[in-house]
Amino acid sequence: MNIRATLVVIVIMLMMVFYRFDLQQYLDGNFFLQLYQEKPLLTIGVFFLAYVAVTGLSLPGAALMTLIGGVIFGLWIALLVISFASSLGATLAFLLARSLLQEPVQTKFGSYLVTVNEGIAKDGAFYLFTLRLIPVIPFFVINLVMGLTPIRTWTFYWVSQVGMLSGTVVFVNAGAQLGQVKELSISGILTPSLILSFAVLAAFPWVVRKIMEKVKARLVALDDS
Repeated sequence: MNIRATLVVIVIMLMMVFYRFDLQQYLDGNFFLQLYQEKPLLTIGVFFLAYVAVTGLSLPGAALMTLIGGVIFGLWIALLVISFASSLGATLAFLLARSLLQEPVQTKFGSYLVTVNEGIAKDGAFYLFTLRLIPVIPFFVINLVMGLTPIRTWTFYWVSQVGMLSGTVVFVNAGAQLGQVKELSISGILTPSLILSFAVLAAFPWVVRKIMEKVKARLVALDDS
């Protein structure tokens, strides 16, 4: 068995273990919250690796883990951990698609690939940056499809790191505000800061879309001048 086939088997086995033993149950806040109270550094390390694994294997739960990270660690620690974990996990998924999954990704996400290739050819890394800011295509699809484009690995990583940062801040802050809720009652949950956090979370894609439309229009105007 060659190296590529071995890696495919390992990835499939990891995904089977994840679902067979219902490891998704450990992605909730209770597991990590209890562990964090006892062993903070270990919890951060375990959470980081779990986040990389979830995003790298394109498993469900990354958005939930982002909120949970905010609840457990607070804004700044969670932002640091999740920003790097999400970028590394995305790059892992990117490399797996580039090395191992070309045929299934082509088959399942071929329509996305045509669109993405056209965007990369026209706007280069700026197109990936736009996709990261505006969730038109699910992030896990971006990771897989980008692996089949000519974009360099380092470019994919740093653009993803920068492009996902603002969205990560919004999600983590919402989680951090949830973590400050003292009682599970209407008055305890509906605090001004929590309402504002979720309002920002809901409005974020629309606001970013409008900003990027103006930026792109400005760039086109500069090119034509």
